[in-house]
Amino acid sequence: MNKIKKKLSFIYKSLIRSLFIILYGRIIFCQNPEKDKNVTIEKIKDKNLKDPDNFSYSIYKIKNGKIFTDFVENVAIISGNKIIDKISYQQVNGELKDANHNSVLYRGTPYLKKKINGRVLSLTQGASGHKNYFHWLYDILPKINICSKNYDLKEIDYFYVSKLEEYQKSTLQILGYGDLKIIDSNKDRHIQADEIICSEHPWYKNGFILEEANRLPSWIINWIGDSFINHAKEFDCNEKIFIDRSESAFSHCQFVNNKEITNFLESEGFTSYKIGQLSFQEQIYLFSNAKIIIGAQGAAFANLAFCKKNTKILEIKPKKHPNFVDQHISKLKELDFNLIETDELKNKDEKGDIFLDTAVLKNFL
Repeated sequence: MNKIKKKLSFIYKSLIRSLFIILYGRIIFCQNPEKDKNVTIEKIKDKNLKDPDNFSYSIYKIKNGKIFTDFVENVAIISGNKIIDKISYQQVNGELKDANHNSVLYRGTPYLKKKINGRVLSLTQGASGHKNYFHWLYDILPKINICSKNYDLKEIDYFYVSKLEEYQKSTLQILGYGDLKIIDSNKDRHIQADEIICSEHPWYKNGFILEEANRLPSWIINWIGDSFINHAKEFDCNEKIFIDRSESAFSHCQFVNNKEITNFLESEGFTSYKIGQLSFQEQIYLFSNAKIIIGAQGAAFANLAFCKKNTKILEIKPKKHPNFVDQHISKLKELDFNLIETDELKNKDEKGDIFLDTAVLKNFL
């Protein structure tokens, strides 16, 4: 019975794709976008902003352009029936590939197309760009900054991005873009606009995203700090912080003995904070006011951009976890960064993958 259901599902999906290919045409790879009369490619006017390889960014303008996204691994920026490389986004098994691997080349664009009158700034990317706090600060907002160097964003009619969380709205309001209209890329996965503006990704160029994050350009970290630090919202908080990740829906980078660690650190004068329960402005203040921060690796450490020089940081993560971006940010911010890597747990607990002996913390303190 299951085999029959799978076969029928495959036939149904194949028919749908075929219908949309008939409706919207087959997509092909664009070899030379600079030769397309509807595509304009400009180098960013601010020469101080460079990618990890020290090259200037390019900004693309596509007349009557289209955007298609599956909201997970693929974003296709299309002129006519040609997908444009470098500004399209596609991951295969977690690895960034060129546009020759984008799903639209073999699946087409199987969503009804919505026509947009006006100019659209495309900010969407794979799943990491929707709700993830780190990627919003270090991927999406820098795209806005890059495009603002060549275009007056007050003349942009829409941002194409997923439905905004409160902290995302706060960042846009601070930057002066709170009144711009949003096209929800989850609801409208296939659009065509009079004009589409899109930049290259600020730092993700090759391979796996956690490895590439270690090459974050210093301008992004400095820009985040400079843009938001004066908007911190003061509240009664401790200078000794324990980041409690137990609120996260993810099981990775979670302490199996979280309560024990919390109790121990509170006895040492720390206060535990569930960072996601604070407003964006409160997060800025918490990290800028801190003298010592302890926690398991997670998105909350994106706030290291707001820390003062020499703030003491202790990050804990499993040895097999390949993310060292917080160490990179700390180096550029001149923070006193320390790392503890824990062994793989023999008796795995679905609620966590880190066991940390409080004696280790006592030695650190």
